[in-house]
Amino acid sequence: MRIGVPKEIKNHEYRVGLTPASVKELVSAGHELFVETKAGSGIDCPDSGYQKAGATILPTPEAVFEAADMIVKVKEPQPSEIALLQPRHLLFTYLHLAADKAQAEGLMKSGATCIAYETVTSRSGQLPLLKPMSEVAGRMSVQVGAHYLEKEQGGRGVLLGGVPGVAPAKVAILGGGVSGVNAAQMAVGMRADVTIYDINMERLAELDMFFSSQIKTAYASRDAIARAVEEAELVIGAVLVPGAAAPKLVTRDMLGTMKRGSVLVDIAIDQGGCFETSHATTHDDPVFEVDGVIHYCVANMPGAVSRTSAFALNNVTLPFALKLAGLGAEEAMRQDPHLAMGLNVSGGKIRHEAVAEALDLPFEPVA
Repeated sequence: MRIGVPKEIKNHEYRVGLTPASVKELVSAGHELFVETKAGSGIDCPDSGYQKAGATILPTPEAVFEAADMIVKVKEPQPSEIALLQPRHLLFTYLHLAADKAQAEGLMKSGATCIAYETVTSRSGQLPLLKPMSEVAGRMSVQVGAHYLEKEQGGRGVLLGGVPGVAPAKVAILGGGVSGVNAAQMAVGMRADVTIYDINMERLAELDMFFSSQIKTAYASRDAIARAVEEAELVIGAVLVPGAAAPKLVTRDMLGTMKRGSVLVDIAIDQGGCFETSHATTHDDPVFEVDGVIHYCVANMPGAVSRTSAFALNNVTLPFALKLAGLGAEEAMRQDPHLAMGLNVSGGKIRHEAVAEALDLPFEPVA
């Protein structure tokens, strides 16, 4: 198959869909690779590295899309990229369509087959292609939260771990999934006072055993979340409903009870966010303030640590890319129902039920 890797163009997105090592694996399997010039510059992988791996370097995204049948990216295609898609194309990338109806409609109009990393499943029901970026975002959430709690950043002036004689900051983590656990690991390492909230009691029991006395756990009732928001200096939203819009757990009214200069970090912003007052921000302008509370809602958090993120992502996407390129999309999904769960759009139709429901669009499954 002819596979293209365009340079990411979303604001401050430095990751790349395929590293030179992944390109070499695909070339060795008999595929042709076309990489846009400087696509890997954000992870310190020059064009020469791709050429050595067997790729052809092309000067523009237009040339890449024209040459390739399968496009491998990181972030959702921007409008200029959607305009380059044709019905013959297979797009393999993060899409996060539940919060982006315009993108969904653009992909439907293109006629392309679009497989989203974030809805591919595993035998255990997990999301293997989302997991590494959830790990990165979870760990970053505490890092950026601690930064914006500093007074010069507009924060409360609180050190996350405290010092002898001064209590540590309280960190409330909403969601005990991959992001939440990684956030907790970082917060515990910084000696914060950490509580994880979830509605799955079995999961809370697992976390209680895993962290032992290092954290507290609580059932995520509305009342418990309201009290958590009132008491915490840092609240991390880490709730995920695969393919669907994130639930709004923290309301505008709750902000009025928070300490001035407290920080909200919304990891779920790609899926619309789990704070009512959230809206997507960029690395250029990452935060905004509502009622004296700082909101960090960057929609591509892992892009800030692009090298780590790109290599972690390639570790999990490469086997699927090899399968798609080797068998073709239709046969690959027929053989692997977990990969088939990643199909969001094809033939101008929405093929994922949760996405269709979130966008109020018709759901038409593939026979």
